[in-house]
Amino acid sequence: MKLKRLLAPRFWKIPKKKFKFAVCPIPGPHKKFECIPLLIIVRDILKIVETGKEAKNIIKRGEVLIDGRVVKKHAFPVGLMDTISFPLIGRYYRVLPSKKGLELVEISENDAKMKLCGIKNKTVVKGGRIQLNLHDGRNIIVDKDVYKTGDSVLISLPDQKILRHIPLEKDGAVLITKGKNAGCVAKVKEIVITRSCKPNKVICEIDGKEIEVVKDHILAVGRENL
Repeated sequence: MKLKRLLAPRFWKIPKKKFKFAVCPIPGPHKKFECIPLLIIVRDILKIVETGKEAKNIIKRGEVLIDGRVVKKHAFPVGLMDTISFPLIGRYYRVLPSKKGLELVEISENDAKMKLCGIKNKTVVKGGRIQLNLHDGRNIIVDKDVYKTGDSVLISLPDQKILRHIPLEKDGAVLITKGKNAGCVAKVKEIVITRSCKPNKVICEIDGKEIEVVKDHILAVGRENL
């Protein structure tokens, strides 16, 4: 599959007119325009290599890890809160939201072994156990039903063990993932459940000002981050 460069998001940081086509992300854990193809991260954003051929080579050799696992597909979609690891050169990054879209932030090796995931849905599976459906497409089965949609879980990578449960609650801190305030950490003032076709919303406070954010556009991060 190919994607015209003129249609590519700005946060991919690729020249729009130098070539006609860009790498099109393959179907995966993140939506087409809410991710960055792995090749573009390696070549255009981090500039670890100069050409697409060189990027494909190091990816196929298994030198790049996404969330602690080797990924050999150059068009793999990397998205919100994912970790990108280059063990051979000792560099580690996390994908975070910003006002311009997604951006890569360098982190430590220990931080690359953990990931914060938002709970988007819950389902009951065989045996009456609860399955958490997370924002990055992964599913985790838990024994106790103490989790709610909108909460977050801190998991270890790559084994997916839950290290911490972070509830979405009043006076808690959230990271805004979309919109003009994307990348900002806000304090929850009120959670508004609409019970209609309109999305649920959260009233947040940033620098003393109240804003209204769609519930699906926030990620609970814990009170200590305020």
